[in-house]
Amino acid sequence: MKKEELARLQSYLRKTFGATSLEIKPQPKKDDMAEVFINGEFVATLYREVEEGETSYQFQMAILDMDLEGV
Repeated sequence: MKKEELARLQSYLRKTFGATSLEIKPQPKKDDMAEVFINGEFVATLYREVEEGETSYQFQMAILDMDLEGV
């Protein structure tokens, strides 16, 4: 993904989740994928999909049982 595209997505996700420390980093080996971090911790992957000329983004976040302990 291009710098401009990542900046727009980062701004959108920061606003949506209320997480000013959210950062999107490009995946160097793939041009349709980026990684999402909050407070420096990896939390999700972000994929760009283009179908029939329309672009969409898939935000994928795994939550492990151990992440839920003490909640």
